[in-house]
Amino acid sequence: MEKKKSKSKLDSTGNECWLLNGGRTLTFSCITVFAILVRVMVSLNSYSGAGDAPKYGDYEAQRHWMEITLNTPAKQWYQNSTVNDLTYWGLDYPPLTAYQSYAHALILHYFHPESVALITSRGHESPKGKLLMRWTVLSSDVLIFFVAAIYFVIVYYANRGKNKQQDMAWHLALILLSPCLILIDHGHFQYNCISLGLTVGAVAAIFSKNELVACTLFSLALNHKQMSAYFAPAFFSHLFGKCLQHRNPLLRVLQLGLVVLGTFILIWWPYLYSVDAVKEVLSRLAPFERGIYEDYVANFWCTTSVLIKWKRLFTTPSLRLFSLTATLLGVLPSMIQQIKAPSDQGFLYALLNSSLSFYLFSFQVHEKSILLPLLPATFLALEEPLLFRWLTYFALLSMFPLLCRDHLILPYVALFILFVLIYYIPGSRPTMNRGNSPTGLKKLVMILLLLCSLFLHIVYVTLRPPPKYPFLFEAVIMLVSCSQFVIVAVYSNIKQWMLDSSTWMNKEKKVQ
Repeated sequence: MEKKKSKSKLDSTGNECWLLNGGRTLTFSCITVFAILVRVMVSLNSYSGAGDAPKYGDYEAQRHWMEITLNTPAKQWYQNSTVNDLTYWGLDYPPLTAYQSYAHALILHYFHPESVALITSRGHESPKGKLLMRWTVLSSDVLIFFVAAIYFVIVYYANRGKNKQQDMAWHLALILLSPCLILIDHGHFQYNCISLGLTVGAVAAIFSKNELVACTLFSLALNHKQMSAYFAPAFFSHLFGKCLQHRNPLLRVLQLGLVVLGTFILIWWPYLYSVDAVKEVLSRLAPFERGIYEDYVANFWCTTSVLIKWKRLFTTPSLRLFSLTATLLGVLPSMIQQIKAPSDQGFLYALLNSSLSFYLFSFQVHEKSILLPLLPATFLALEEPLLFRWLTYFALLSMFPLLCRDHLILPYVALFILFVLIYYIPGSRPTMNRGNSPTGLKKLVMILLLLCSLFLHIVYVTLRPPPKYPFLFEAVIMLVSCSQFVIVAVYSNIKQWMLDSSTWMNKEKKVQ
């Protein structure tokens, strides 16, 4: 009888696990399909530089890179020539982006060769060409970012000792339906989904204790977009801290270093035939001649330029030094904490702190760069719901002028409403950490800030600024957004060190 009971118990447990896994697969599939449909709907709208000759915008830049990589040898992709005029959207991303452009160019050339014909295709905007271009972004997103996001959610909850289907589904929905990423990649038109997807995969690999895989994936992310360096201090300090805890630290450092070096050599191989060739590529990746900032990006340099005219008062080399110093000082506390006491949760805070420091203080930041701090904030949505929600709100606000220029107001509003529904819909939200929930005066201030941001949206769309101050509204949006990013950065750094303190206290209790 006992054997029969134990057998039936095992059978019921197995059936329960099968039902849970089957239910999870179905839920994940539904979220994935819905996220794809949302992207398709957004892609039906306008994009960066649509019909805006002679240089158009980011859409034309991506199409032009396909044209150049398809019709010229790899050694000439970063060289100025009669057929590759670098002043007309010259390649300014690392080689992996060039290889991606070439792969997509093969698809466009097969179905619509006119869209990537050398020189004659400049400004090409046919319906078929646009459909194929949008498809390249969608396929990249699904094959890389979606897969990495599902991998992260499964590993993250496995490490927490939880397998709650509701929590996992909610978290996956927030990652895949991030309004900022969808608007930039499928509206404005870019391929951030590739570099961010590789980063998500690297984070998941660290959570699953596959550091060598993590190094490979993050090296690929760095070689796709140099802005992935926003995360580099967090990866370095966490992995170095882990190496110090290894039974043979030097051997482990050597292993990780060889993987990184090998990946870089593989990607850069066509340019390693001479030092000059490498310098040519590097010069394209660091456009210092553009100045410390452009447009009205909500970072420290642009925001404080209202009072301090940085470009007028200081030379570019001086500003480069200021920027480097401020960025390093910003990431240093977070790095020290991870080297001292590396942990998975601390690593997520380190990713947020590192990327925010780069966004606020580094040289030549774009509005779209806020996507990088948003990624780890989304990872922390369960532990830091207020931080995640707040950063998302003001990241959207900071990008609003850019998206208005692209005529993406309707998808902007629709995705914001969708985000609110996913976050607040009854029964969908898991039980979250409410220790940092605002009360009293703090709650009142937050409501006023949200009303202020709503007012700024309406003013920007309906009113014209005074002729004397044509960019007044952009400046106010920048000031409000930047102030909130600074608050998030300060809070997140403090929270990371509090994790370190709690870990130390737990160790002390165990010793006692």
